[in-house]
Amino acid sequence: MITKEFLEDLYDRYNKAALIPPDPLQFVRDYAADEDREIAALIAACFAYGNVKQIIKNVGNILSAMGPSPRAFLLACDEESLNKTFAGFKYRFTAQQELVSFLLALAGILKEYGTLENLFFSIYDKDGDYLAAMRAFAARVRAGGAAATLMPDPEKTSALKRLNLFLRWAIRRDEVDPGFWRKIPAADLIVPLDVHMHRVGRMLGLTKRNQADMKTAVEISRSFAQFCPQDPVKYDFCLTRFGIRDDMSEEDILNALN
Repeated sequence: MITKEFLEDLYDRYNKAALIPPDPLQFVRDYAADEDREIAALIAACFAYGNVKQIIKNVGNILSAMGPSPRAFLLACDEESLNKTFAGFKYRFTAQQELVSFLLALAGILKEYGTLENLFFSIYDKDGDYLAAMRAFAARVRAGGAAATLMPDPEKTSALKRLNLFLRWAIRRDEVDPGFWRKIPAADLIVPLDVHMHRVGRMLGLTKRNQADMKTAVEISRSFAQFCPQDPVKYDFCLTRFGIRDDMSEEDILNALN
């Protein structure tokens, strides 16, 4: 049976900065300013689909093209300059126009709210409804034309895995997660649920649901909250190293549990 001691042991052993690669989070730590980190993080998280080596290459190319300050790049850009910078861009299902629309949407948010955090908090602060803030934030990003390949429709049952991944990076702060947002409590976070984390969640008895959707993501997060109510996704990184890194398999979790 899973215990807090078991989870804390995994956290102590595997929640290490040295284990971040290969993970697009590695790019976020290259920036000193929080205002740049939030932009780099959202780009990295939204493009975190496909083969991990290709993810790293693609995110690296996008951020390199944006120069030393992603925020400054966006505040100075327009549609013409973005089309010139990213002419011929193609990554799996995402083509040039979708990337350009996505970046224009981020630029619009920065010009209106100053930071991405200010937009999210302006919604959250009304009634403390984290899920509503997530959905409204996603809808605003999508409004610029960033369709399902970068930001799924928040009104559907999607687990919004990549948005939850970004929010984990943004809100949590420890050796792994940079925590560049200050206004949202980590207690509200929802686990970034993909096929791998769903399988681990079922294996550890955190959920019995068969669908990897938002209801399951919330259920797993509530299960984690029984062990760490102030930080329910604390154990996400250490558990997802198994099966992602070549030197760590999911079977190792069972061996550690037994």
